[in-house]
Amino acid sequence: MTTALFLLRCKQLGLSMAELDLLTIGMIDDMFIERDNDNFKYWYKATQADFDNF
Repeated sequence: MTTALFLLRCKQLGLSMAELDLLTIGMIDDMFIERDNDNFKYWYKATQADFDNF
């Protein structure tokens, strides 16, 4: 990932320069991935029974 692409991702997430001091590159990558997962329609959603069986 280039510096320009990294800064673009930060801007897309709405992060300020001050917030960048508190976050790692990995944390920002995870935030960007999770943002894309928010709109994903999963075919199966786990229930409490699934967690109990686990």
